[in-house]
Amino acid sequence: MPTPSTLLTTDRLTLRPHTRDDFLESYAMWSDPEVIRYIGGKPFTREEVWARLLRYAGHWAMLGYGYWVVRDKQSGRFLGEVGFADYHRDIEPSLMSTPEIGWALDPAAHGCGYATEAVRAALDWADRQWPGGETACIVSPENLPSLRVAHKCGYREQHRTTYKGKPTIVLRRVANAV
Repeated sequence: MPTPSTLLTTDRLTLRPHTRDDFLESYAMWSDPEVIRYIGGKPFTREEVWARLLRYAGHWAMLGYGYWVVRDKQSGRFLGEVGFADYHRDIEPSLMSTPEIGWALDPAAHGCGYATEAVRAALDWADRQWPGGETACIVSPENLPSLRVAHKCGYREQHRTTYKGKPTIVLRRVANAV
C-alpha cells in the first residue's frame, strides 16, 4: 500500500507504487514491440508481467524501494513505470547492493519529456533516501533515447559490458546533496 513517502508528484505526473489494478495497463505496455525493442526484444506474456508486478511489490516490502507507476496528473492516464531494483543480475562488474534505476514508457508517451521528468522525481526521492549514495542503470548502446534521459539525469558511462549476450552500457550516478 502506498505511503505518503512513496507518493511522488511533478508538474505533470503522479508516481505511486503499483497495485493489482495497474496490471492490464502494465501488460499492454510490456507486450508492445516498441517498448521491449531494447529490453530483450520479445514481448512479455501476461504471466511475465504479473511476475514483474509481484517483483515490484516485493522490492518495496523487502528493500524499502521499488518501482512506481507513472500517470498523467490531470487525466490519470497510464504513462509507464520508473523505479529502483536490485535484480542480482549476472553482470560483470556486479551491480549487487547498488540500486539500479529503470524506466519504460508507453509509446504514446514517448518524446514528451515524461521519462526525464519521472526519472528526476525518482532520483529526488533516492537522494533523500540515500544521501551521497550511488545508483546505476544499464542501457543498450542502440537505445539513444534512454541514453539521453540517463545523461540528462546525471548518469555517466562507467563501462561497456555484455548482459545476456548483448552489448550493454553501465552508467552510474552519485546522489546530490539534499
